[in-house]
Amino acid sequence: MNAGSPHITVCICTFRRPAMLQRLLRELARQQTGGQFTFSAVVVDNDDQQSARPVVAEFVAQSPIKVVYCFESRKNIALARNQSLANADADYIAFIDDDEFPVPEWLQVMLKTCEEQQAAGVLGPVRPYFDDPPPRWVIRGGFCERPEHPTGRVMDWEESRTGNVLFQKKILEGVPQAFNPEFGNGGEDKDFFMRMTQRGCIFRWCNEGIAYESVPPSRCKRSYMLRRALLRGKNILKHPSGRARLLATSAVAVPVYSLALLPALVLGQHWFMKYCIKLCDHLGRLLAFARLNPVNER
Repeated sequence: MNAGSPHITVCICTFRRPAMLQRLLRELARQQTGGQFTFSAVVVDNDDQQSARPVVAEFVAQSPIKVVYCFESRKNIALARNQSLANADADYIAFIDDDEFPVPEWLQVMLKTCEEQQAAGVLGPVRPYFDDPPPRWVIRGGFCERPEHPTGRVMDWEESRTGNVLFQKKILEGVPQAFNPEFGNGGEDKDFFMRMTQRGCIFRWCNEGIAYESVPPSRCKRSYMLRRALLRGKNILKHPSGRARLLATSAVAVPVYSLALLPALVLGQHWFMKYCIKLCDHLGRLLAFARLNPVNER
């Protein structure tokens, strides 16, 4: 270990997923540092039953990696993220979701890219990991796939998220609240990247910093995907800018996608679901504007 090497704190916010958290912590223990940095972790338990506490205690007893356990009783992902930052003593912050797990070189390549690109932070790909073979229409429609980009590409705030990111902690200086609690059930990460971008921060892509997301059978159900789309549409209206444009677009899109459903069904289930999801994205916006709240969580 070289003197003066940077330290990374990996922030994990978890809610009642002990088995997935176990896997994530195991993979963190396998991270390769090459003597170039040190790292620790903060786990914020957002479950009132504190289901993560025994998982963290067992890991700490068996691993040399320092892990700080925190409890946030209020079910609010933004508050949980803020608490993780409050307990992160590091030069760099990495966020990864509790249902994900990284490749062994994850932190190493993310840090290298961030330093070489002189970026405020870098984001990496999140690829699906199916616990059981999913229905064919899920694969054909690519519903669990996310866009990937060449390493070094500048990221727009609208396509950024905290599922796999590393950034310099110093960008938070002067920011009283990194994550807005108003986005308690999703959307807090895009709001964070929007505000950081407005402050002049540049985030880039690192296509080698791979994380895998566990996709259980419950997430391959149509009901889950549609609830998620409604919630996504609802949350995007919480952003202060562009509301009128978004609502105007959705007012046109809802009847268009509704009419497209029957032809899409003829083309196959994957096309039908694609249009159903697009419809729910736009419908969620309109329902939120009308103060109707059909869904609170995925």
